[in-house]
Amino acid sequence: MTDNANSTGSRMRINALIVDAADPERLATFWSELLGRPVVGRTGPYVWLRREQGLGLGFQRTDAPRRSKNRMHFDVSAPDPAAEQRRVEALGGRRLEGYDDGGFLVMGDPEGNEFCVIPEGPFELDDDGRTDYLG
Repeated sequence: MTDNANSTGSRMRINALIVDAADPERLATFWSELLGRPVVGRTGPYVWLRREQGLGLGFQRTDAPRRSKNRMHFDVSAPDPAAEQRRVEALGGRRLEGYDDGGFLVMGDPEGNEFCVIPEGPFELDDDGRTDYLG
């Protein structure tokens, strides 16, 4: 087995995360400001942010409407999640309702894609996956 292979022998790795978007320019601008990753390219229906730590982040134009909750979401960490909530809202995102019981700060980007703002350091989870880092 080579150094690049995991225990199953696979050499696959996540290369990029792609977010479907009605307006990829708007979402790319939002995430660029939020993450400090500039827009570096546009190809066909895609808008790309700068690749960091080997991971690309792109936004793909789609005409298909968003129908339900995301099956996958981003967790972004910050020293002060409450301060980041205000910044997310100033950039056009919003806090999503219905997640308060879990204790996570669940936000939506301008198209409603869910993401959590979590503390940079460790935080506790109970057996049901709930937390209380928001106090």
